[in-house]
Amino acid sequence: MTVLAIDQGTSGTKAIVVDPDDGVVGLAEVPVHPRYLNGGGVEQSPDELLDSVLTAGRGAVAQAGRPIEAVSLANQGETVLVWDPDTGRALTPAIVWQDRRAESLCAALSGSAEILAARTGLVLDPYFSAPKMAWLRRNVETAGVVSTSDTWLLHQLTGAFVTDATTASRSLAVDLGAHEWSRELLALFELDGERLPDIVGNDETIGTTTAFGGEIPVGGIVVDQQAALLAEACFEQGMAKCTFGTGAFLLANTGTTGVHSTTGLTSSVAWRIGGRDTFCVDGQVYTAASAVRWLCSLGIIGGAEDMDGIAAPENDGVLCVPALAGLAAPWWKSQATAAISGMTLSTGRGHLVLAVLQGIAAQIAELVTAINDDTTTPLTTLRADGGLTQSTVLMQACADVLQIPVEVYPSAHATALGAAALARLSQHPNQALPEVVPEWTPAATYEPSWTQPQANEFRDRWRDLAATTYLTQEHL
Repeated sequence: MTVLAIDQGTSGTKAIVVDPDDGVVGLAEVPVHPRYLNGGGVEQSPDELLDSVLTAGRGAVAQAGRPIEAVSLANQGETVLVWDPDTGRALTPAIVWQDRRAESLCAALSGSAEILAARTGLVLDPYFSAPKMAWLRRNVETAGVVSTSDTWLLHQLTGAFVTDATTASRSLAVDLGAHEWSRELLALFELDGERLPDIVGNDETIGTTTAFGGEIPVGGIVVDQQAALLAEACFEQGMAKCTFGTGAFLLANTGTTGVHSTTGLTSSVAWRIGGRDTFCVDGQVYTAASAVRWLCSLGIIGGAEDMDGIAAPENDGVLCVPALAGLAAPWWKSQATAAISGMTLSTGRGHLVLAVLQGIAAQIAELVTAINDDTTTPLTTLRADGGLTQSTVLMQACADVLQIPVEVYPSAHATALGAAALARLSQHPNQALPEVVPEWTPAATYEPSWTQPQANEFRDRWRDLAATTYLTQEHL
């Protein structure tokens, strides 16, 4: 069956049409423009998000030139807004997952942090949706309903009022693996009186839409990162992928058991199919491609395509912790700032470029170590997708620092392809996952070139520098 899969992301919306025989036969991308505000605010225009979904979807369908049998939507996961359920009109900007303005709200709830972690598998942090929803209610708008962006977009397309199990599991308002909202957890955020969407499985049809032609079923809705985990065929416990986009997001399949991390990671639903959950543990690097854009803004490189040509072959002692938006898992130090050390008069821009890329790799390595400490199946390979996988320097740095092979996914559309697989499953629920997810071989495989002692020495020095990025702030 031919499927339209839409990946609504932080900096753009991508739509692909996937044919079972011909592969991707339609593709359209529309940029969106987050606004970065003083005080840690990050907002998007809901109307721009909706327009990007419609424009990209229609563009891909027009290019494909064939009937579409199902539509799926992958979403940002933790981006929220307030809207009028009667008219569908947005009442607030969309508050993006990167937004930090709920910091003080989370600090006031610090006494409940252990309860929230034990029940939800998540860390009490503004990254997740419930704190941002509460912040909107207390500071911006009391009318309408408050929800994640997927619920609003799906309502615009189908009239339904739903979210999916993976998105709900990123909220801090659902017990890990539960099928309903927890009024107790909602009460902690003063959200227990809210009208909230139904939570559906990732293989369910939620309605139909006429936005892309005839009346087409909509199903297989999912969070973007979980969609990529699925597309990369990480079906078994201990398999993991990292998406290198605006941030870097590492997810590892933990099977039918939700892991309650002891190392600062988070757990959520990887997918809910046939009413049964597969879980994943995950960690985040807030600045990946955004760190590269920072290098561009300083004139150190002209664009991401320049990185490999400019990066020095060795760092010559220059290290970087690119915590330009704080440090996420496993530290959860939002006050952390970026740091560069080891520079001398002989330091050139190539050393800075390499140090930033190795700094991204070092954060990924810390996440892998934490995952290995939390789980019984150590990671032996990391699968990678996203725009920054085009950098051979970054991918080799990851292999060197992690000391495991890195396999690059051969398509730039991992998230959309995962959503497409779930759309097919929503229409043919008796199929097994391997039947709807195409087989693939890596576009490139990077083996470690460093020895284990080299990697250990680098990581020790990098950890020491990382500690200075938040310890100094904590003692101000």
